Amino acid sequence: MAGILGVIAAMALLSPISQAKEMAVNMKLKAELYDSGLRHNEIMALKQRVWSELEEIGAYDSSQYKPLSADTDFVPCVNGVASYAEGARYTFKCNNVDLYDFKPHAELGNSSGRGAGSWGWTSPNGREIVAIGQEDGTAFAEIKQGKLVYLGRLPQSTKAAKSLWREIKGYKSYLVIGSEAVDHGVQIFDLRKVLDVDPSKPVVFSNEKDLTSNWSEGLPVGRSHNVVVNEEKNYGVATGFNPRNATLRAGLVFFDLTDPGNPTTLGGTGADGYVHDAQCVVYRGPDTKYLNHDICYGYAEDALTIFDVTDKKNITIISTTSYTGATYTHQGWVLDPNWQQFLIVDDEYDEVRGNGLGSSGFPISYIWDVSSLEAPKQTGYYRGLRKGIDHNQYVKDQHAYQSNYGLGLNILDLRSVAADPTGAGIKEVGFFDTYPEDDHLPGGGNITFTGTWSNYPFFKSGFILINTMDRGAFVVKYNPNTLA
Repeated sequence: MAGILGVIAAMALLSPISQAKEMAVNMKLKAELYDSGLRHNEIMALKQRVWSELEEIGAYDSSQYKPLSADTDFVPCVNGVASYAEGARYTFKCNNVDLYDFKPHAELGNSSGRGAGSWGWTSPNGREIVAIGQEDGTAFAEIKQGKLVYLGRLPQSTKAAKSLWREIKGYKSYLVIGSEAVDHGVQIFDLRKVLDVDPSKPVVFSNEKDLTSNWSEGLPVGRSHNVVVNEEKNYGVATGFNPRNATLRAGLVFFDLTDPGNPTTLGGTGADGYVHDAQCVVYRGPDTKYLNHDICYGYAEDALTIFDVTDKKNITIISTTSYTGATYTHQGWVLDPNWQQFLIVDDEYDEVRGNGLGSSGFPISYIWDVSSLEAPKQTGYYRGLRKGIDHNQYVKDQHAYQSNYGLGLNILDLRSVAADPTGAGIKEVGFFDTYPEDDHLPGGGNITFTGTWSNYPFFKSGFILINTMDRGAFVVKYNPNTLA
C-alpha cells in the first residue's frame, strides 16, 4: 500500500483555492487536455497501475475474505464500529449504518474478484433483486431479509479482454449494461428471468439464448464507458465511448427502449466532446422556458454541460459551465426530481491532483443551482470528513448516497440546500467504511482508487447494496437511531 500511496503523492500538484466558483470553460485547455483524451487516459492509466499493484499483492483474491454468517441476523454499528469476525479486516468504521450481509465476489460467481457498477429492481410482488457488476460480467442476487441470495450471472458479451469498467442502469424489469470491453455493446437483459431460479442451482445465463438484445450501433469498437436511462421517455444513452475521433466525439448516443428486444438508434451529439456520465430527465423546475423538455445534465470532464435532447436528431447545448479547481467532472444527481433546482456533483480527480478545494485531500461535493439552465451557478460545496476520492452517488429523499472509493458509503443530508445553497448546512448523517486497510492513515483514508465503486439505495425496504472492487458486495441499512 505504501508504494501505491507514493504513486499518488508523486502525482499531486497543489494549488489550493479558498472557494470554488463557476466560470467559463477554458477552450484552449479543453482542447489540449480533455478533447484530446489526455486527462482521461491519464486517470485510466493511473487506475490500471494501482490495480496492478493491488493484484500483485493478492488484494483481489476475494476468497480470502470471510462472508457474514447466514446465522447472523445483522451486525449493528455500535460505538463507531461494526465487526463480524476477529481481526482488523473485519472491523468496519461506521455511523448510523448497520451491516446485514457480506459476500465475497468469489461466492457471487466471479473469477477475478473485481467489482464495478451496480443497480437494483423491485419485482411486482416486492422482491428486491440486485445486479452486481464485475470484471467478467454481472452477478444477480436477491436481498431477502437483508441477506444476499445468489441467483446466477450474465457473462460479458465479448471474447475480448475483460474490463473492470462495467456500468448498469435499470429500465422497467430490464438491465442496461455497458462496458469498456471491446465489442461488448450494451447488453439488455430481462431480470424477470431470475425470479424462477432455484438458489441451490444458480444459473449462468447465455448471451446467445437469454439476452433480450445487444445494442451497439454508433459505438466505435462496440464499447461505452457508461450508460444512462430515462425510463419516463423510454430511452437509453451510451456515454464516453472510445475512440474519440468518431463522428459523435464520445458524447451522447441515444437508443430507443420502447421495444427492448429491438433497440434502435435515435441520434446523438458530440458538440461538447466526451461526456463521462449524465442524468437525463423530463425537466420540472423553475426555468419555465424549458418546462417538460427532455434534458440531460452532462458531466463532461471539465464542466457541467446541460443538453436539450427533446429532438434526438437536433440536440442542442443549453449551457456549458466550468468551475475553479475543475479537474475531472465525473458524476452528479438532481436533489429533487420533481423540482430540479439543485444538483450535487463530484469531481473524481481534484483530490488526486490537489486542485482547488480538493487540495486538502478531503472529497468535495459541489452544489449547483440550475434555476436557470442557461446560466447555472456553482453556489457552494461540502467537504468530506475523511480523506478520499468521490465516485458514484445517487440521491434519495434529498439524501446523497455516495460511494467514495476507500471511504465506503457516505450519506449526506441535503435538505438544507434550498435555504442555504452554500452547502454550510449539509451534514454527514451516516457512513460505512468498507475499506479498513487505510483507517490508520492521517485523515482516516487514502487518496487512491481502492474500495467501493457503486451503491444502490432505492429499495423501499431501506436495504442498500454496496459493491466494492476488492472484496465483494455488502448489504447495509441506514439507521439514524444507531448508537454512534
